[in-house]
Amino acid sequence: MKSISCPHLMRRNEIVTMQSFDWDDAFANMAHVENSHLLPDFWAKRAAVYRAALSAKRLDEDIAYGEGPRQKLDIVWPEGAVQGLAVFVHGGYWMRLDKSYWTDLAEGARLRGWAVCIPSYTLTPQARIQGITAEIGNAIAVAARRVEGPICLAGHSAGGHLVSRMLCDDSPLPPDVRARIRHTLSISGLHDLRPLMHTQMNETLNLDAAEASHESAVLHTPAVVSPLTCWVGGGERPEFIRQSRLMTLMWQGLDVPTRCHIDDGHNHFTILEGLKQADAPITDAFLGAATFEGNDT
Repeated sequence: MKSISCPHLMRRNEIVTMQSFDWDDAFANMAHVENSHLLPDFWAKRAAVYRAALSAKRLDEDIAYGEGPRQKLDIVWPEGAVQGLAVFVHGGYWMRLDKSYWTDLAEGARLRGWAVCIPSYTLTPQARIQGITAEIGNAIAVAARRVEGPICLAGHSAGGHLVSRMLCDDSPLPPDVRARIRHTLSISGLHDLRPLMHTQMNETLNLDAAEASHESAVLHTPAVVSPLTCWVGGGERPEFIRQSRLMTLMWQGLDVPTRCHIDDGHNHFTILEGLKQADAPITDAFLGAATFEGNDT
């Protein structure tokens, strides 16, 4: 850590030093969860087992929404009448993973009659984050042409950033698709990207001040006045709790129905497990049916 001098705090012949904040540690989810290095392989195997158990009629894979090799989405279909479109956007700091790791998270919404879309997207450094935002807009628009009814959005971590950006004043979604959004759930989402410029991962993200500000949903005016829930684990890194609270407070002041829920006992990864259950509170939140009131702040 470097030391910085603070002239406004200095007395004659005195230098006051302060340690700079460790932003790498602030965003280091895996470093603070035991055996987290085993999780990606576990997620991939579990999702593959789930896909194998679905009938061909219940899973449409690799639907193209663009020309890029990763611009593909899957749709998991319910058994009966379709209630609407639920979209889940994965995380991985815009640098890792794809749709194939998360198919089983569709189960809770699927059991409640929703068609669930899970897109992949081009990763950094091959794409800039602002380009990924545009890709997700295209993916949702393509899925919306295949599935009628209301739309509910959910995203985890970097995916929480991406779905929140769909609601902003420069949303890439067509107006008719935006008008169908019933609810958005940002799970452990990143809504203020400026601190990421101070991390080692920015060697891959390539964020500059202009893009970090432009891609921070907290700095935008909402174009869609539909409910937004920020859901974060009580055992997460404090920065993720701060970001969820910040997003809630900023958009509450802009007349958006917004809630922040801190889910005690969960870390950045276990918080997703409830999405596999039809009756889980986080599934209620995904589908805009949560009954909790107020904010956990």
